[in-house]
Amino acid sequence: QVQLVESGGGLVQAVGSLRLSCAASGLTFSTNAMAWFRQAPGKEQELVAAIDWSGNDKYYAVFARGRFTISRENAKNTIYLQMNSLKPDDTAVYYCAARRRHIAQSSMEYDYWGQGTQVTVSS
Repeated sequence: QVQLVESGGGLVQAVGSLRLSCAASGLTFSTNAMAWFRQAPGKEQELVAAIDWSGNDKYYAVFARGRFTISRENAKNTIYLQMNSLKPDDTAVYYCAARRRHIAQSSMEYDYWGQGTQVTVSS
């Protein structure tokens, strides 16, 4: 049974930082692309960042470029999302997702999902 468990969310003031983690089990982590999506109240889910199975290919949404960094640690079956210079607009539930090998931008392309972690940025 595949499990993705996010952690690291919380309440932070604007311009602050948070690091999210997603621990995976039940899948061959090193052969899976991983991604962070987010969904704010009343808004559609959107891709934040993704990293391929090797860690060599990364994708960032426009709003994330220069502020967020995605990384993976295969030895720990874990991915991270370092978020800096946070804004109130970053407030959302952040989800971890997995699919085989390569990055995809559509949420429909991901096979496994975590339960999400809440990030709230106060102004």
